[in-house]
Amino acid sequence: MTSSVWEAVGLTEAEYRKIGEYLGRDPNALELGIYGLMWSEHCSYKSSKRHLETLPTEGPQVLQGPGENAGVVDIGEDIAVAFRIESHNHPSAIEPVQGAATGVGGILRDIFAMGAQPIALLDSLRFGNLDTPRVRYLFEGVVEGISWYGNCVGVPTVGGEIYFDDAYRDNPLVNVMCLGLVEKDRLVLGKAAGTGNSVLLVGAPTGRDGIHGASLLASREFLEEPEDMRPAVQVGDPFREKLLIEASLELLQGDAVIGINDLGAAGLASACSETATRGGSGMSLDLDQVPRREEGMTPYEVMLSESQERMLVIVEAGREAEVYRVFEKWGLDAVQIGEVTDDGALSVYHQGQEVARIPVTSLTEGAPVYDRPMGEPLMVRETVSEDVLPPPDYNEALLTLVGDPNLCSRRWVYEQYDHMVGINTVVYPGSDAAVLRVKGTQKGIAAVTDGNGLLCHVDPYRGAARVVAESYRNLSATGALPLAITNCLNFGNPERPEIMATFSDVIRGMGDACRALNTPVTGGNVSFYNETQRRSVYPTPVVGMIGVLDDVNKYGKTGFTTLDNPVVLLGDLGTHLGASQYLRVTQNQIVGPVSEPNYELERRMGTVCREGIRRGWIASTHDISDGGLGVALAESAALSSEQLGANIALPNDPRPDVSLFSEAGTAILVEVFSADIEEFLERARAMGCPAQPIGQVIPAELLISHKDFGLLVNLPISKIRQSWEEGLQ
Repeated sequence: MTSSVWEAVGLTEAEYRKIGEYLGRDPNALELGIYGLMWSEHCSYKSSKRHLETLPTEGPQVLQGPGENAGVVDIGEDIAVAFRIESHNHPSAIEPVQGAATGVGGILRDIFAMGAQPIALLDSLRFGNLDTPRVRYLFEGVVEGISWYGNCVGVPTVGGEIYFDDAYRDNPLVNVMCLGLVEKDRLVLGKAAGTGNSVLLVGAPTGRDGIHGASLLASREFLEEPEDMRPAVQVGDPFREKLLIEASLELLQGDAVIGINDLGAAGLASACSETATRGGSGMSLDLDQVPRREEGMTPYEVMLSESQERMLVIVEAGREAEVYRVFEKWGLDAVQIGEVTDDGALSVYHQGQEVARIPVTSLTEGAPVYDRPMGEPLMVRETVSEDVLPPPDYNEALLTLVGDPNLCSRRWVYEQYDHMVGINTVVYPGSDAAVLRVKGTQKGIAAVTDGNGLLCHVDPYRGAARVVAESYRNLSATGALPLAITNCLNFGNPERPEIMATFSDVIRGMGDACRALNTPVTGGNVSFYNETQRRSVYPTPVVGMIGVLDDVNKYGKTGFTTLDNPVVLLGDLGTHLGASQYLRVTQNQIVGPVSEPNYELERRMGTVCREGIRRGWIASTHDISDGGLGVALAESAALSSEQLGANIALPNDPRPDVSLFSEAGTAILVEVFSADIEEFLERARAMGCPAQPIGQVIPAELLISHKDFGLLVNLPISKIRQSWEEGLQ
């Protein structure tokens, strides 16, 4: 057997030999293709599994952790939230509209496969600098794909984040998160159990699109021009997806279904082997029964196709007609293609002949797991110099920051998304976190996606920890109690020891932060090979975090609201400019250090913020992160519906530029109602949380001064808003 046989499906010679051991013979072409998909990095997590097992995944709030279509947490009143984030990076680099669109479709199916009604989408996007036509083409295409699919299917896109850096020039990152609601006793798992039960394929017909998407597209770096790999990208149909959502949720109101699973990466091969493994069973398939939209498809193409808008449904024997009626009502195909067996094998038949027979656990639990060699992690050893001069003009420095593509308004993007469909959205895009109502209750859900590749590039351990901490702070600023996270881990080639060491440090940082903040990891996605010709993206862990509000009518608003209200700095500002946007934008420097999060302060600050919002003491809040206090003040003014600014006296730090632009602290900017300021400050003191009044809300301008340096910033709100709103557009 020549090496080209196993290399053609992304396997190594050792992996090929292992397959022979499982089968007791050489695999045929179909079996080899199935193994190539299921043992790909994208499906098997063979380089990351040992590291992921160190993450905290349990807690009283967790109903379903990693291993299912989505994680699930309990929010009380017998209601649960299913949520997950996934990447569609390589497809989006090749064909941005369909790549992003089908990423949305896939994550939606992960949610309603749990029996949950999808209620919101969020995204996390990374692109190169916008000064090149190709990057602008990718950026505009991805935004179009997300808006087209989400708007058509009727699920609002309520939040997200975008970052531009040359590190992502050749490898954009497109991560999409979805969350949905389900009654706790209606939760459905993706398992195939009960010998003789029927296996149904429902939804769209099967075509040739997406074949080898998981193995040859998502599990290796780009070595050829992206345009040459377009056939590996799936094609989406959001209108059919909408029908599939409604039909599936209607079907799951009954009890005929044993299990249900999305057909995403690796198509039938993945859905069948994973559901059989979870059910401790086997499965027999007759490919002649699979509806197709193209003639002459081979068993190889049918099993490996990643055509969209398809689900695998395991139905109690004798009750198939109930399923057919539901899907016929919605104009969708539903056909029996096999049955559950008790022999632990995936048996595939075509024209009456057995064309593949594989032990299902060899495809899933038996996939290889590697301890990849680890070298020195990739990180920036240089630290910020003390001789960095303050800006000659603070007005100009602040306007430059708020107009930078990484700090300015994202209105150009989110106005293309329907964020109100379903009328659950309470806090719109552009705030610290999205807030959604839970109809029929007083409860609300807050959700955010956060990532910071720059911090993780400088220090992967501390950078990852701070990503979790900032997500926690975003939710606290809305008044929500953070519950759990899902993650999307975007890295370069894991076969490079330095990349693997960096990945390990990120996982350690994320795990330590999640343990400290009681936000367990319910699942997620690893995306390796985001590099071209050994030029890797920044290590970019993205966190999707959700939290709960007991009263959805009491939430934190962003933007100054009331004249003469005190402005309070809650928490502590940083003491250095390391890894800051200020250094990147105004000094063209990317240097350390990255400060370790103060978890105790983060928890206390969150408690004070949530209580202040619940008691009605707080008028507005804004977390202090990218751009530091200066950008937080400018954004609070720009987002004020009343054209309000603030008169601020900086804390007595000897370096006003550090006070204004450091990102190394743990802090939230809080506007407190004048009548409640003493109660608020007393409560903060009782909680051991620093709370320092630094100014008050004033009309029409932002004034920032320092006792030793006088007036530093004197800007009309109109000028701040113009720079902030026009930066990206």
